[in-house]
Amino acid sequence: MTEATHLPFEQLEAGLEAIRQAPRDVGELKLIVRRPNTDAREVLNESRLDVAFGLDGDNWKSRGSTRTPDGSANPETQITVMNARVIALLSPDKDRWPLAGDQLYVDFDLSETNVPAGTRLAIGEAVIEVTPPPHTGCGKFAARFGKDAVKFVNSEQGKALHMRGINTKVVKSGAIRAGDVVKKIPATGAR
Repeated sequence: MTEATHLPFEQLEAGLEAIRQAPRDVGELKLIVRRPNTDAREVLNESRLDVAFGLDGDNWKSRGSTRTPDGSANPETQITVMNARVIALLSPDKDRWPLAGDQLYVDFDLSETNVPAGTRLAIGEAVIEVTPPPHTGCGKFAARFGKDAVKFVNSEQGKALHMRGINTKVVKSGAIRAGDVVKKIPATGAR
């Protein structure tokens, strides 16, 4: 990976219009990233989403969560999804995208108005559902992409556009591949 250059807030803000132009109904899965261990990333051409375990080989289930009473994995944060236009703005070097920590990167409008909690997205053979917990930038995200990046994705506009990404859960298991279509589906069509 190349050395990171962190863009200032003003340059990031100049990229807002391109982010707003992301497809609203039918988009594309650009990148799949498995996290087998803390801070480890594996880029995959294809994988499987599973209702019980999330992304095949990812550490979501075994890592657990500090936000559940018993420390078990939070089913509401099983799969994290980030807009590929946002991460491309934060880091034009695609080799650095996995450092954001998300599993799926999509060219798709992830804004609150387009995909509120309960929205279902079909990706390949699988279906995921947007869940309510917000997805925000952490200290690791700031170290990797800069403090202005965290300020940008957590700004009022950033939150409305879900620029840091969204949390989802798998509601239908199935195979996924980079390049697969991502599309909104009616909630009743997923069962």
